[in-house]
Amino acid sequence: MNHIAEKFRAPAHLQLKDSDASLRVFISQNENKAEAKAADKLSTLALAEKISDYQNILYGQKQHKLLIILQGMDTSGKDGTIRGVFGQINPLGAHTVAFAAPNTLELAHDYLWRVHQKVPAKGELVIFNRSHYEDVLITQVRGWIDQAECERRLAHIRDFERILSETGTVILKFFLHISKDEQKQRLEERLSDPDKNWKFDPSDLIDRQHWDEFQTAYSEVMMATDSQHAPWYIIPANSKTQRNLAIAHIVAEKLESMKLAYPPANPELSKIKVL
Repeated sequence: MNHIAEKFRAPAHLQLKDSDASLRVFISQNENKAEAKAADKLSTLALAEKISDYQNILYGQKQHKLLIILQGMDTSGKDGTIRGVFGQINPLGAHTVAFAAPNTLELAHDYLWRVHQKVPAKGELVIFNRSHYEDVLITQVRGWIDQAECERRLAHIRDFERILSETGTVILKFFLHISKDEQKQRLEERLSDPDKNWKFDPSDLIDRQHWDEFQTAYSEVMMATDSQHAPWYIIPANSKTQRNLAIAHIVAEKLESMKLAYPPANPELSKIKVL
């Protein structure tokens, strides 16, 4: 692999721009749009199968832990990423956690309490669909916490992710970057298609009214929590196929670098005869 991850690594001074949401890193030789998308899907499928193979070894070895965090504005494609990139993996040793608004029990604890219970154990690959970052994003934009509390929570998150890393968890954080116009189109599709009505949440329109504030908050939060052990990757997500291909490359690249291996064979097993 050619270190694809570095092409998407969040810069030290980040300012999210709508124009960057349409950037294409993987250029097809085919000018036909439909055929280019088909080529992206085939490439992603090949990488998804490779990820599945690596995940099987990860589960068998039971030494490493992989946490994948997906963040982004509504309709940015978190669900689609999970289907497209991780749809081939064996459910054993892999699961997805979708973080909704905290319930009464969760609110009675510190905000990281519910998150810590869901991080991967040895041999597991866990995907967070939204995450602890909601507690410094929507809370800040909606004015539920002040700047001082936001800074405290960012410090908590840095410590939390450091603890995870120091105890063997590999962390990859992806921001799915779409433009405001692209979100408008996707929301309209959900409203016009009866089969997609279930995806529509009126609160999406409230957050859309604060688009600029969210872009600023995301930029600040990612700059404050990006690190070598818990890096942020900015994924242009106006193109669903390019989005999936980028994430698949980065995950496969990371799994390959972990030098996974099945446990050594047990010589005693060769003496057992199955009758």
